[in-house]
Amino acid sequence: MTRVKRGYIAQKRRKNILAFVSGSRGAHSKLFRTANQQKMRALISAHRDRIKRKRDFRRLWITRINAASRVNGVSYNKFIQFLYKRQLFTNRKTLAQLSVLDSNCFYMILEKILIS
Repeated sequence: MTRVKRGYIAQKRRKNILAFVSGSRGAHSKLFRTANQQKMRALISAHRDRIKRKRDFRRLWITRINAASRVNGVSYNKFIQFLYKRQLFTNRKTLAQLSVLDSNCFYMILEKILIS
């Protein structure tokens, strides 16, 4: 039986994996098996942290809104409750930016929903 020279596809796959983990330290960037494990771990962590980032930012926005509304004498819970009651649907990111960058505008929104 004739000899079959294999390996172009396999070499390409290995080269791609080693290129993916080229920033790692030690054997994680040199040896294929550990590099492959490192790549799988990195992708799992990246996926988990993309989801976690959304959760963390929402917590940050809520904390900022709560701090700004408490300065004006209303808790976060009551503030959101009044917003929904007045049907002023705006997202927490925008409210947090207003509370940090333009506190007068945030105060006007707060006064508007409390009075009406």
